[in-house]
Amino acid sequence: MPPCISGYPAAREQNAVEVPALRVSTLVHMFGLRHKTSMIDPADALPGRDREMPVPATHYVLGTPLEPPFPDGLEQLVVGMGCFWGAERVFWQTAGVYTTAVGYAGGFTPNPTYEEVCSGRTGHAEVVLVVFDPAKVPYSEILRQFWENHDPTQGMRQGNDIGTQYRSAILWRTEEQRDLAEASRTIYAERLREAGYPEITTEIVEAGPFYYAEEYHQQYLAKNPGGYCGLGGTGVSCPVGVAAARE
Repeated sequence: MPPCISGYPAAREQNAVEVPALRVSTLVHMFGLRHKTSMIDPADALPGRDREMPVPATHYVLGTPLEPPFPDGLEQLVVGMGCFWGAERVFWQTAGVYTTAVGYAGGFTPNPTYEEVCSGRTGHAEVVLVVFDPAKVPYSEILRQFWENHDPTQGMRQGNDIGTQYRSAILWRTEEQRDLAEASRTIYAERLREAGYPEITTEIVEAGPFYYAEEYHQQYLAKNPGGYCGLGGTGVSCPVGVAAARE
């Protein structure tokens, strides 16, 4: 797929021409996107708004609520893996996941729009909210799906999607989630180095506000089966038993 040029959703087309990854840096320069690979200063971020984005009452695939309150005993994690369309599909297809939603997080602008996030002036990443039942799917499996289904070594891009909104991120909600995420990063980094990959650039930070994306983005690839998905892993497996590996 060609670079997903921020502000031009039409670039995410199924039949677009394949562009070799080696040309990405050249294309960044050609399209004037270099500034979008640097985080904006909070003082320069867009102001946003108080009004929250309306979202569907239920998940298009799972039929569960997209917004809390969620049933007792469930855990939540927010992850960024590049374009959130394909990333969300990974998790709604994971057994034990109660619901998923796409949105924006990690930046400064309250209740941003998609176009604002694509401008690089909000600091947000495209992310997926994953609500899961730890009795049915362990947190380590959620982490494995995260690491194996994208390339966490690419910095402010994912494939030909370029910009700070496509960075790799784990936004944890509990200290246990943080510890296990960091342990899994250490383990996977070693596997990637053995396979010839550079260092992991994934940020692991405490979760702040999660802002839901527009309705048409929610479960996009279920509504549009032929839609663009730029998600692609490294082909390097990640050990599932991260908790045991820390012992």
